Amino acid sequence: MNLPFILDVAIGLIFIYLILSLLASEIQELIATVFQWRAEHLKKSIEILLAGDVQNAEEAQVIKLANNIYDNPLVKNINQEAKGLFVTIPRKITWAIGSLYRMLKKPRPGTDKNTSIFGDKKHTGPSYIPADVFATTLVETLQIPALVQKLTELRLNKFKEERLAEIQEIIIKLQEQASDDYRFTEFFSNIYKEFSELSAEFEKICWNFHQKKASLKTSLSRMGESFDRYIESFNSEMPEDELSNKYLRKLKFLKKDIFDDIEQAILLGGLQPNINEVVQTIKKDSEIYQEIKAAIQDKDSEAYQGIQKGYQTIETTAIENLPPSVVENLSVLAKRAQARVKTTEEGMNALRLEIENTFNSSMERASGVYKRNAKGAAIIIGLAIAITANADAIHMVRRLSKDSALRDTITNSAGEVVLRNRNVNLEQIRQEADEALTNISLPIGWSDANLQQQIKWTSQSKQIFPYFKILALIPGWILSGIAIAMGAPFWFDLLSKIVNVRNAGSRPQNSTRNTADNEEERGI
Repeated sequence: MNLPFILDVAIGLIFIYLILSLLASEIQELIATVFQWRAEHLKKSIEILLAGDVQNAEEAQVIKLANNIYDNPLVKNINQEAKGLFVTIPRKITWAIGSLYRMLKKPRPGTDKNTSIFGDKKHTGPSYIPADVFATTLVETLQIPALVQKLTELRLNKFKEERLAEIQEIIIKLQEQASDDYRFTEFFSNIYKEFSELSAEFEKICWNFHQKKASLKTSLSRMGESFDRYIESFNSEMPEDELSNKYLRKLKFLKKDIFDDIEQAILLGGLQPNINEVVQTIKKDSEIYQEIKAAIQDKDSEAYQGIQKGYQTIETTAIENLPPSVVENLSVLAKRAQARVKTTEEGMNALRLEIENTFNSSMERASGVYKRNAKGAAIIIGLAIAITANADAIHMVRRLSKDSALRDTITNSAGEVVLRNRNVNLEQIRQEADEALTNISLPIGWSDANLQQQIKWTSQSKQIFPYFKILALIPGWILSGIAIAMGAPFWFDLLSKIVNVRNAGSRPQNSTRNTADNEEERGI
């Protein structure tokens, strides 16, 4: 037994497994499409990511949050469905089969038997979600941008009240010291009226910020301008004496100290919350959460009522049903993001980036799990094909060893398939293999010829089918099932290498071959 003979037998066996693997991949792809294996695995992987572990992934809160993420337009747009009658009918058939399959399963917590894994009235879901889309969708679902707005509104209102209190305190002290001077009677009447107008302007500025008609910097600048007008009124109406000038200087100093540097006022006043504080607003036992609840309680101003109504909406839609694991995970990511940012905007971007990195790491693990599960399914499909096609590995080796005509035919066909397909293009390989099969009678199947060689029985014989002899075929079927599960790319790659070895190496690249031909023509 020489090396070419061994290579021919190996090529024949590999070519048969390549053909059977192509069939197995078609069957597995069809099953995965009908039962939405990839999309279902992605959804469950996201639930595990949100829950923090597999045990908590089946909690109703986690499932509801994941369904809310899938309801986001960004995720919906990923799963585009083709239109048209001829496309819709097969899709509806697969939906019906998939629905029947899922109806056999136990309803998930917080859902009923009519609710699919992808949420209410959803037949399918995306098989892939980009990390940036998931991060943005999660942030939006948890309404973190709205929490930033509400917390900033709350602190701006508190800032407004503190500044008005400081201004009022200056006026009260002046009134106490000038209570016996009749010249201040009309002055205080006017200046308190001006103070009421200043309070109304500050209130309006806070309301405009609540309505998102002005930024935080613009709002503080307008407060400073209103304060300037109040100081001008104070200066124009005050009696000319040292006491009035003293308190005028206090007002000017207060205005300069607070409003001359807006950036510093935002920083010192803590008006713009950092990303760690924002995430703490969804944690019910945090100081920030208690601060908000206490601040908006029993407030009568229009601005506070707007904050209260908006925050109550966020509580109902996001915070109340938020899984504790999500809060803890976001807190960790927020602390990590806060370490390298200065502003809230930078913090939001850094938080999204941290979520993206966490999502990518989780999806890498999920991909490994899916591949292992798919390999298990591939072995089952491979065994089913081996039994159905009677692909007995031991019998195939025996036939290829004895039948030189069969061996040469398969070897030549395999060589042609390899030469025509330099890259692993399964569709093209499938077409080439189909063409090759028209000229080849493979040593598989339940034909009389095969059964005669395997168990010495044919349909024409008068003997009863020897069922006990089937036991002798089981080891060959198992070997073939495992081999088929290896996949068509594996067998094509192996076939290419062995064909090259059989042909004493692969042909040189075109550029190298052309150079050699030119040198030969020049006599080099």
